[in-house]
Amino acid sequence: MKAWSTGDSDSGGDEWEQEIRLTEQAIQAINKLNPKPRFFVLCGDLIHAMPGAPWRKEQTEDLQRVLRCVDSDIPLVLVSGNHDVGNAPTPESIAEFQQTWGDDYFSFWAGGVLFLVLNSQLLADASRCPAQKQAQDRWLEQQLDTAGQRRCQHAVVLQHIPLFLESIDEDDDYFNLPRTVRKEMADKFLKAGIRAVFSGHYHRNAGGTYKKLDMVVSSALGCQLGKDTHGLRVVVVTAEKIIHRYYSLDELSERGIEDDLMDLVKKK
Repeated sequence: MKAWSTGDSDSGGDEWEQEIRLTEQAIQAINKLNPKPRFFVLCGDLIHAMPGAPWRKEQTEDLQRVLRCVDSDIPLVLVSGNHDVGNAPTPESIAEFQQTWGDDYFSFWAGGVLFLVLNSQLLADASRCPAQKQAQDRWLEQQLDTAGQRRCQHAVVLQHIPLFLESIDEDDDYFNLPRTVRKEMADKFLKAGIRAVFSGHYHRNAGGTYKKLDMVVSSALGCQLGKDTHGLRVVVVTAEKIIHRYYSLDELSERGIEDDLMDLVKKK
């Protein structure tokens, strides 16, 4: 679907320059927000070219150049996706991601909220990198223990592949995690007090609820596979709840955040 410069893409055209323009538009809109966001997260598939594919180096350099325009007061959080580490990642593809973009799984605190960033490809297919999956599993157990013991007011997971698109019991699909994995992970998250998982991958907006766990699936800045517009999701966390709303890039650029969300931000 995406090419670079003069290369062909699956849909028969070159869309990479459009991807760059859309990312630039998103960054300009984010930089204008006042107050500034605590951070800006890209939920995976930072570039389109898979490991070893043509144009990967050029796409990486272009995205790095564009991301340097993000306001220095707004931290970037970069999540690994299947196009970043491969559908069946290897130790080499994960190492490349780490060298280029940073850790493929990690945790951080922002505004009193614990965020856990996962490499969801290790949950989808770790057949070629079992040691890396075991390492993430051990780390995640420690993090979930910490979240449960500290009884965080809010704890959130960020990953590329959704647990599910609408229902925990839906059929297995390219765009969700296998049913056995998703149920196991969802129950672990709930036990630790996780109340929301944010993801991408689907190139459409979707989501659902399992018990007290919200699964929020956001569409893309670039390629749309449904009827949504190029956009991003604004998330506001208060002491009581997590509120989120998807904005088209044009909406956010022209009007910014709506008054009801802004009022919640100002009350924090």
